[in-house]
Amino acid sequence: MQVLVLLLWTGALLGRGSCQDIASNPEDSPSPESTGEPVEEEDPFFKVPVNKLAAAISNFGYDLYRVRSIESPTTNVLLSPLSVATALSALSLGAEQRTEATIHRALYYDMISNPDIHSTYKELLATVTAPQKNLKSASRIVFERKLRIKSSFVALLEKSYSTRPRILTGNPRIDLQEISNWVQAQMKGKITRSTREVPSGISILLLGVAYFKGQWVTKFDSRKTSLQDFHLDEERTVKVPMMSDPKAIIRYGLDTDLNCKIAQLPLTGSMSIIFFLPMRATQNLTMIEESLTSEFVHDINRELKAVQAVLSIPRLKLSFEGELTKSLQEMKLHSLFESPDFSKITGKPIKLTQVEHRAGFEWNEEGAPGTSTNSDLQPTGFTFSLDYHLNQPFIFVLRDTDTGALLFIGKILDPRST
Repeated sequence: MQVLVLLLWTGALLGRGSCQDIASNPEDSPSPESTGEPVEEEDPFFKVPVNKLAAAISNFGYDLYRVRSIESPTTNVLLSPLSVATALSALSLGAEQRTEATIHRALYYDMISNPDIHSTYKELLATVTAPQKNLKSASRIVFERKLRIKSSFVALLEKSYSTRPRILTGNPRIDLQEISNWVQAQMKGKITRSTREVPSGISILLLGVAYFKGQWVTKFDSRKTSLQDFHLDEERTVKVPMMSDPKAIIRYGLDTDLNCKIAQLPLTGSMSIIFFLPMRATQNLTMIEESLTSEFVHDINRELKAVQAVLSIPRLKLSFEGELTKSLQEMKLHSLFESPDFSKITGKPIKLTQVEHRAGFEWNEEGAPGTSTNSDLQPTGFTFSLDYHLNQPFIFVLRDTDTGALLFIGKILDPRST
């Protein structure tokens, strides 16, 4: 069987450095101008302000995912980094210069020149949460009881993020009910009510919630869904419902450096999912995870080629409810939990004490209304067929095609875990 091999590079147009330093002293290296080599220009895609901002906060998302994956080496990982980034970006409106710089560096804002980041962020949120995208994402800042908040901060928060802060009552039952009601309203009831109590001693609580249920551009035939083996490793297998399409059109490439097969499937609303499938069930996912950046995924999106495949994908429904406090402290944001300066919010010393994240994600056989199970897409230049079976641990990335924004990311070690 012929195999399509794509050479995918990991250079960072927006990142803080390449994987290999050419020389420790810049003076030791000849400049491109002196050698006659062409100077690499920024991809036009990233010259659009909203796309560049999307790349920045997506790189934050990949950083957050890597920390979570290390913390959860034997379990599934599900994150919607956008909702967490939005809460942090909104909080930075109330930070003085030192604290603001800490947040902005984590969000990669220091790598872009945008005098009006928050207005651009508002444009990004409007794009990725448009009704046709099927994404629900919301963030909220919750403050300790009886805190006097400056009206200037509230006005900025409403202007750029269309949200108002919440002040706790001090009654755990009432506060839990109010937060659960807010989540239900924002997610249209798609995420179950929380049973987690609001902890005592909260100064600042950040809450990021998101839900997505994808619709494929070409739906799967439910009659072809059956229980099949999913290889947890080389010795253990479990039975899971696998959706199948013997004549699927996918965009595909084989990354020889990462030793993984990459496939992209389109979703309605200019969304797509990119799958990273290792060649072996026992292969460590770390190399793939370390390569993930906005720029790398953008290049994958450009380089994959349409092919016909015998495709099988586990039917999936995942949820996450928990804290990301420790994860963010690991990302050089520990000063926000110790001695930050949020004097643009209030005159009282306050600090970040907890970050909560709730996410729901699912896909099944459903496709766009009126679509058939046969795609109108045709492979371009390739007439061979290949097998692509997501029947072992894999990583997936849900990406907004219009802006390049990372919306969800997951590590699936066992599709049965919800």
